[in-house]
Amino acid sequence: MRCIGIDYGAKRIGVAYGDELGVATPLPAIADQEEEDRIVSLLDLAKQRRATDLVFGYPYNMDGSVGFKAREVDSFIDKVLECADFPVHRIDERLTTQEALKGFTRKRDDELRRSGKIDSAAATLILQDFLNQRLDLGSYEETGDVAP
Repeated sequence: MRCIGIDYGAKRIGVAYGDELGVATPLPAIADQEEEDRIVSLLDLAKQRRATDLVFGYPYNMDGSVGFKAREVDSFIDKVLECADFPVHRIDERLTTQEALKGFTRKRDDELRRSGKIDSAAATLILQDFLNQRLDLGSYEETGDVAP
């Protein structure tokens, strides 16, 4: 099992890597201008890392419902899956960006935000949550993810 954790954004995609050792590690964010280029970069990364699974942060509303942002992620997932066949897992990402910000001292720095480090830190939290569930429960089906 080799996973790419993904914190989707319209401008940047935070990414992280993790495997059966159970440790998620941040990678440089993907910040290509065009969505098609971001998809190509994501799939290139997955190929380089020999990924077996893609783990997307899924932005449920605070009340647990699926809103506009979650549908935006679903649309992006559909586009990725048109180009490559991966098991996809959706992990609740509520408040991960706020949690990721705790690791940085310059929380309001626009340059830091544009660097993608916060996005990749959020992807790391998302992926670590997935890996923790996977290692604790022993199977994808038990984690409640959605796979194609």
